[in-house]
Amino acid sequence: MPQLFPQHAVHDESAPTLTLEHVSVRYGSTYALEDVSFTVNSGDQVAVVGPNGAGKSTLFNVITGIVKPSRGAVHIYGSGPEGHICVGYVPQRNRIDWRFPATVFDTVLMGRVGKIGLFRWPGRGDRAKVQKALEQVGMAEFAHRQIGELSGGQQQRVFLARALAQEAQLLLLDEPLTGLDAPSQQAILDILADLGREGVTMLIATHDLNQAAELFSLIMLLRRRVIAFGPPKEALTTQTLREAYGSHLHVIHAADADILLTDTCCSGGQPPVGQIIGHGSEEALPHYDVSHPDRQTRR
Repeated sequence: MPQLFPQHAVHDESAPTLTLEHVSVRYGSTYALEDVSFTVNSGDQVAVVGPNGAGKSTLFNVITGIVKPSRGAVHIYGSGPEGHICVGYVPQRNRIDWRFPATVFDTVLMGRVGKIGLFRWPGRGDRAKVQKALEQVGMAEFAHRQIGELSGGQQQRVFLARALAQEAQLLLLDEPLTGLDAPSQQAILDILADLGREGVTMLIATHDLNQAAELFSLIMLLRRRVIAFGPPKEALTTQTLREAYGSHLHVIHAADADILLTDTCCSGGQPPVGQIIGHGSEEALPHYDVSHPDRQTRR
């Protein structure tokens, strides 16, 4: 039965969580997205991968209603993107003004605005949900710290807590691991794994093909249009990766596998991307760390 949320978005639980139909976004004569169509169902966890400028951030902005498509339609639980409070969005860290004078608690409390209304004071129950969200991400002890005083990993955890306090059913994360050290990345991944077990639907933009293939059941390979969408072994093949990365992709032919490398660095100073594709069935072989080519481990 459709429900009417405070911001008047019709939310039909029987409909797919997210559907895009022939969505295009143009800036002048240039396409940021072109004829993008796909469906994401409840509980799906999708890694959105592709080169810089592929349209990943634009895709998320279209889903949240920040950007209007030039053509096509977006449906979240059966209705347009505007007015949904079930969508949590964690943008890239470099797009946030961390000088904003807000505490960690107040930042997370902003996630409750859609539930309680813009001009109503939060109640005891709202504050309890904020406290619980901070505990879930291990940031309760920083509740009264100014958000700009935190490390990058801590800031990402706070924005995840805001999505938890919002009770988001569809979570969009735009390169949440970029620029973080290994322990901070693992902390974020652990939180996402917990959310996945709770049935939260997630789309996560990332440059790390190996990480995407190992941790996510579905991969969307994007370069302005959807080149491939499906399980890792189907989405990440020599052909689809060539189509996505073009002249930046190099294939090193070995006896039992093709090693695929891109010659461009990822954002945040990350090393180039590497992927090993087996001959014939194109089944993933040992993990290949481009920054340390001697480190190979069987999956």
